Amino acid sequence: MTVPPAEVLARYAGFEAAAARPYGSGLINDTFLLEGPAGRCVLQRLHPVFGAAVHHDIEAVTAHLARNGMVTPRLIPTRDGALWVERPTPERTEVWRAQTFLPDLRTYDRLARDDHAAAAGALVGRFHRALHDLEHEYRFVRAGVHDTQGHLATLAAAVEASSGHRLYEDVAPLAEAILAAGRALPDLTGLPRRHSHGDLKLSNLLFDERREGVCLVDLDTVGRMNLAFELGDALRSWCNPSGEDATDCAISAERVGLAVAGYASAARDLVDPVEAESLVDGLATICVELAARFAADALLERYFGWDPSRHPSRGAHNLVRARGQWSLARSVLADRAGLDARVAAAMAA
Repeated sequence: MTVPPAEVLARYAGFEAAAARPYGSGLINDTFLLEGPAGRCVLQRLHPVFGAAVHHDIEAVTAHLARNGMVTPRLIPTRDGALWVERPTPERTEVWRAQTFLPDLRTYDRLARDDHAAAAGALVGRFHRALHDLEHEYRFVRAGVHDTQGHLATLAAAVEASSGHRLYEDVAPLAEAILAAGRALPDLTGLPRRHSHGDLKLSNLLFDERREGVCLVDLDTVGRMNLAFELGDALRSWCNPSGEDATDCAISAERVGLAVAGYASAARDLVDPVEAESLVDGLATICVELAARFAADALLERYFGWDPSRHPSRGAHNLVRARGQWSLARSVLADRAGLDARVAAAMAA
């Protein structure tokens, strides 16, 4: 799809004949920047993995953030006050939504420098503080999020069933190593669950020209999650200098310390000691879990976000991702004591 449908634009006052262009680098939702008489806004077609009810959660979260002084994109209601538009097609009913555009901000696929990690951590700390007293029951809950054992089981089954796949010889030994590491991971499911963003990869954070964190975007993943998984995913994204699609990655201990210190500067008093002590385990778990997911998807070729401009197939892209996350996991596991010390020092500072 190169342009949004006219019947969707017609639902938004001042954007009926808006000029539209693709916007951002995301691979999940189709995203457009609209410019019309009402100004600019961001229009998205939601991927089917997300249910339309998530917009009730986004509205509750962003309203609470705004009341607490946080900059945040807001949903733009339709002419009749709806939070989203449903458009039936022969394949499925598409879900579209419009959000306010936040000018003069930018995002990054990789940190520009080490001290950028502190700004990212501080932004997430402010986000968690602003939502700390939110009373809301989430309407859309993603199934199986960070079900690490489930992802490991899926990988084992995929390897068992895919001996004829063209990538099998590449994936099978990788899977064996991932599964062995997965069996040694601690159980983090009993940790407290707090209001979370749910997908703190670096590209979901917006910064100003001074590289100070301003707001979080892509809020389809909001919900309750333990801090080990929430920050573990953040650290594996922010503190990997090689980026998401490299195959030979190593965690930057310096960035881990800076990121946690930034977070602690805004939210230290909200963190229980058991949560602080779990962060490196959470980082390791997320890296192993993602390596397992991508390795399985290399064989199953079903992952919903891949870049055909840089990879010959969905499986090939997922194999690159699997190798990258596994190399990152190995570097975390090799320096677990050192990373624990960095986290403890950052939380105590």
